[in-house]
Amino acid sequence: MAKRRKLVAPSSADLSKLEEEFRRETSVPEPAASQVRGVAPIAKIAAEAAAVSQPASTADRARQAQLEASEAKLQEAETDGRLLVDIPVGEIDADAMVRDRAALDADDMLELRLSISANGLRLPIEVYELPASDRADAPRYGLLSGYRRLMAVRELLGLTEEAQFKSIRAIIRPPAETDAAFVAMVEENEVRSELSHFERGRIAVISAQQGAFLNVEDAVNKLFATGSKAKRSKVRSFALIFEELGDMLEFPDALSEKRGLKLAQALRQGGETRIRNGLAAASSATADEEWAVIEGVISTLDAPERDPKRGGRPRSTTPVSGWRDAETLVTSNGITIRRQADADGYSLRFEGRQLDGEMMENLLEEIRVFLERP
Repeated sequence: MAKRRKLVAPSSADLSKLEEEFRRETSVPEPAASQVRGVAPIAKIAAEAAAVSQPASTADRARQAQLEASEAKLQEAETDGRLLVDIPVGEIDADAMVRDRAALDADDMLELRLSISANGLRLPIEVYELPASDRADAPRYGLLSGYRRLMAVRELLGLTEEAQFKSIRAIIRPPAETDAAFVAMVEENEVRSELSHFERGRIAVISAQQGAFLNVEDAVNKLFATGSKAKRSKVRSFALIFEELGDMLEFPDALSEKRGLKLAQALRQGGETRIRNGLAAASSATADEEWAVIEGVISTLDAPERDPKRGGRPRSTTPVSGWRDAETLVTSNGITIRRQADADGYSLRFEGRQLDGEMMENLLEEIRVFLERP
């Protein structure tokens, strides 16, 4: 039979030794100062999760929601191009787009400079960000609107060298289609200071040449979409003048509506070469002198050239224009106007190969203006 072993209680020294070995074998990383020594890892994870899930106070939640809403609105305003920023004037390319305003009036620019110098810039310019360039000195922005304001601030910087004129207040618009940019520019100038007839025709031709529109007709219809049909017809006439004579005219902006329409009609009749030759041979110091040259050429367009080899007395011809009778008027370009009266009023009939829809629209507009005079 096996002999049983007698159990002996451990001494105090044995117990101390066992406790020390147990602690050494089950040691854990030193916990944070705020945690109790010896807490199990699962307990730590539970404590951290509880701390994160603790609900914030009502005031803290409201403040956080307000900050997030403000950040969203700011981002939206930046995306939509509604933020005002100060941009160095040297970072703006004023000629990124061809301007509709052909010339700047010196007196107007002086008045604008004085106003900006005294009161600051009241209305910001509009720019758009240009594609990245390899050149370090390349402008970062292209000018959409505010050409006169930008030029005035640059001139003030050159005159005074003051720091306040080194930058200009601007709105950075999001990238837009080229046609929309041209439309925005024209609309701004039409509202601020009405463009001349020639400037309207000029920008229609240039914007079409740059590919913003399909052709001049498309450019006129979209650039001046809010204008009347008669107004767009006039713009097309002055666009023709710019296309055919833009490089020859010294005083194009001085062309009145009446003179411009007359000149456009002469160009449609094939008078371009003779008008260009007449302008090239003359030297005009004023707008009236230049028009006198043009009008002199126009007056000869309908007259057939006489063969100098043929002798004999010239045949008598019917007067170029005048009343044939009390009811019939013939114009110098061969158009016949007949007046008729009945119980309801008067009617006019126009006859002649030179007539077309555009001419009739212009004529009706002239009649309307005449009848509406006070």
